[in-house]
Amino acid sequence: MTQSAAGSSPVTAEVFAEETEAIVSSVSRVIDGKPAAVRAALVCLLAEGHLLIEDVPGVGKTMLARALAGSVDATVRRIQFTPDLLPGDVTGVSVFNPVDRFFEFKPGAIFAHLVIADEINRSSPKTQSALLEAMEERQVTVDGVSHALPDPFLVVATQNPLEMEGTYSLPEAQRDRFMMRISMGYPDAAAEALMLRQRDAVNPLDAITPVIDAVRVRELIGWARSVHVSPAVEEYAVGLSRATRSHPDLRLGASPRATLQLVRAAKVWAALDGREFVIPDDVATLLEPVFAHRVIAARSSAARGRTSAEAIASVLQSIAGAVRVPLATR
Repeated sequence: MTQSAAGSSPVTAEVFAEETEAIVSSVSRVIDGKPAAVRAALVCLLAEGHLLIEDVPGVGKTMLARALAGSVDATVRRIQFTPDLLPGDVTGVSVFNPVDRFFEFKPGAIFAHLVIADEINRSSPKTQSALLEAMEERQVTVDGVSHALPDPFLVVATQNPLEMEGTYSLPEAQRDRFMMRISMGYPDAAAEALMLRQRDAVNPLDAITPVIDAVRVRELIGWARSVHVSPAVEEYAVGLSRATRSHPDLRLGASPRATLQLVRAAKVWAALDGREFVIPDDVATLLEPVFAHRVIAARSSAARGRTSAEAIASVLQSIAGAVRVPLATR
């Protein structure tokens, strides 16, 4: 298992569960009544993925990203995506230094451990594409020179529904870079009433203090990579992915990158439950948030009102009925 840095204890299943629970508790002070959303954000951080939060304005998308950022002692940048935002504003630019007579690289806002890409679909596709290399390769290339990004590195992007005025559709390549897509949804009546009482004069983010630093996050990431995935569970994940590529209601199935990220997310999901091995339920639970934003419904299916999420659900049901997977294979 992963060895810790000086002054911290080695990571074990128990330590992993304890320290990640501290992060969840910290974020939950701000995001009340949304445990699934908080857990999804944490999974993306520890599985080295990226998170897309899609919902209507005002339901706490940016608040979730800022609460997670405040709970981790690491560098944080927020980029407000607007129609006039340029790719160089994101990645950085080379500026001529007249004194030394050479071009000097000025890092853009992407150079941080946690980047909040707010309302990402309000910028042009050209600016959106500036994130592609960063999200996949964890570096940016400017004028032929590659610059490594901080480690760990997480993009939490928020997006308003496409029918909202002034938005652009994310291209398939961009959506495929996100490990998960989630929706916050409206709070229930009790949570909304509590918000009115508690947040009238106080910003809950002011009470957030870091409970973990970037070095320890890297250790937790390393430990999660060691979580065991049996050949049977691997075959189960591959079978689910391949089934989306031949599903009659889908014209674009899940990519191999989606399969890889599904298993990576399942490892963290298992570790959060205190296990050192993945079970099929971990994969099945994560299938919709990992796959649904990557697949595209066939035109005939869309005309009938069938959604990609419904197609994913039918894939899960068909594979579960056709394949018997051991509950746990160590």
